[in-house]
Amino acid sequence: MAPPLLLLLLASGAAACPLPCVCQNLSESLSTLCAHRGLLFVPPNVDRRTVELRLADNFIQALGPPDFRNMTGLVDLTLSRNAITRIGARAFGDLESLRSLHLDGNRLVELGTGSLRGPVNLQHLILSGNQLGRIAPGAFDDFLDSLEDLDLSYNNLRQVPWAGIGAMPALHTLNLDHNLIDALPPGAFAQLGQLSRLDLTSNRLATLAPDPLFSRGRDAEASPAPLVLSFSGNPLHCNCELLWLRRLARPDDLETCASPPGLAGRYFWAVPEGEFSCEPPLIARHTQRLWVLEGQRATLRCRALGDPAPTMHWVGPDDRLVGNSSRARAFPNGTLEIGVTGAGDAGAYTCIATNPAGEATARVELRVLALPHGGNTSADGGHPGPSDIAASARTAAEGEGTLESEPAVQVTEVTATSGLVSWGPGRPADPVWMFQIQYNSSEDETLIYRIVPASSHHFLLKHLVPGADYDLCLLALSPAAGPSDLTSTRLLGCAHFSTLPATPLCHALQAHVLGGTLTVAVGGVLVAALLVFTVALLVRGRGAGNGRLPLKLSHVQSQTNGGPSPTPKTHPPRSPPPRPQRSCSLDLGDAGCYGYARRLGGAWARRSHSVHGGLLGAGCRGVGGSSERLEESVV
Repeated sequence: MAPPLLLLLLASGAAACPLPCVCQNLSESLSTLCAHRGLLFVPPNVDRRTVELRLADNFIQALGPPDFRNMTGLVDLTLSRNAITRIGARAFGDLESLRSLHLDGNRLVELGTGSLRGPVNLQHLILSGNQLGRIAPGAFDDFLDSLEDLDLSYNNLRQVPWAGIGAMPALHTLNLDHNLIDALPPGAFAQLGQLSRLDLTSNRLATLAPDPLFSRGRDAEASPAPLVLSFSGNPLHCNCELLWLRRLARPDDLETCASPPGLAGRYFWAVPEGEFSCEPPLIARHTQRLWVLEGQRATLRCRALGDPAPTMHWVGPDDRLVGNSSRARAFPNGTLEIGVTGAGDAGAYTCIATNPAGEATARVELRVLALPHGGNTSADGGHPGPSDIAASARTAAEGEGTLESEPAVQVTEVTATSGLVSWGPGRPADPVWMFQIQYNSSEDETLIYRIVPASSHHFLLKHLVPGADYDLCLLALSPAAGPSDLTSTRLLGCAHFSTLPATPLCHALQAHVLGGTLTVAVGGVLVAALLVFTVALLVRGRGAGNGRLPLKLSHVQSQTNGGPSPTPKTHPPRSPPPRPQRSCSLDLGDAGCYGYARRLGGAWARRSHSVHGGLLGAGCRGVGGSSERLEESVV
């Protein structure tokens, strides 16, 4: 019976170990080794009694609750260098005995609140080499009291759950290096009395807030756990805010300063304390005086310079710090915005800029122009609200809040820069103190206000933008219930209109006239020069003809070499040669024959007439193709 029982036990043991894995049963510990096996998921037939499970260097992509169900005795779980992108809620929910969890070298982007729930006794959590950009605030809550080693290095973290990390009293090692952390909250490590190593290398820290953790000396007797601090590779701004760290006289760990320019590149621990300086605040510009109409928005601006950047505060006329509320909001850049102003908001406001080097102040005067109030009269049927409808004119033009019984608003006699706004008398039962016109254009979204007396029913808008589309709304300001109440408004109507395009100036015509005049002048000079040259040629030719006399031959004899002389022959007298006909090319007096100079002068005259005739015909008839035609007639 012994051999069959042995075979049965061996068969049952072989079936408990996954086929591609190697199982080792040493004493009471069972180790399942499945590294480098090409696994795409966690083997489902892993022995639930396994104490050590190694699944590193595989291709596992996701983890869920069924993968480690009922493995209450698992102590060491290694999932390094897989392709894990998602961890389901309570995937480790049954791992109550887990002490070490290795998830480094995966593709995790975020950790939710329930991703790491379950291992209440976890001591070592390795998450380095992932792509973590977000960790939920409660992700570490189940093992805050037991965790000793936390590695979040080589991720994309800008923020970490500082509240959770600061509540880990047993934490010995914290690695946050090679992330994108740009600020540490003050006192983030104050409660970590057992922390012995803190690595902040290669982040984006420009400064470090004072923390009791950093003041630990190197003497083991003075400190329960001497701290090894590394913060090199950060763009440290070496000013007075880091003077406390420089005074700790820690060993040189090759930390360097990135700014200010005078200290850039120098070793942090080699810079004398006197060079860690700051610049007090300086108010660069601010609103000096602002006048607003009651009910409108008031924006007070204040800008300050300094090193480090100053913190901005506002003090109101009642000498109280102005905080954010439903009516007012103070921005970090120094802007104070009051949404709906009232008479009580008027007065002197003080802008205060502070930094560790000092403070600077500036005074801003706010005046609120009160609208007239009608005593105890009440607005029957009016809609209470500020005088500024707090919406763009285009939204109002679509009919928001418009009553059908209200008269329409019309804009007539529109020109390029003006337009006449007209409206009806309205309902007699509603008292009106004054009208308010709000309008803006397609060229500028700024809302413009105009106040019109209650007795008027038309208003001429001036200084408009030519060729622009305008949206306009008319509001009636009605009395409120009491002097301290806000003025109520009613929207009477809206209108849309467009201004005419601007009338073009005749700069092109002036240029063409000037060009034609210059052309005629140059042509006249050339014609005059040619006429002078032609006259000179004529005078010279006629003078030469009158000076020549006809040759008369008489007593002509021939040489005979001693022979008898021949009888001379008598020749009849020659008639004078006919006078050559005058050339038309040089004749200026004959009306029937145009000379070259006269034809050239006529051509220039005709061209001048055509140019000036075209200019006079074109005039200032507007824009378009007329300028092109003028250019073509001149060229």
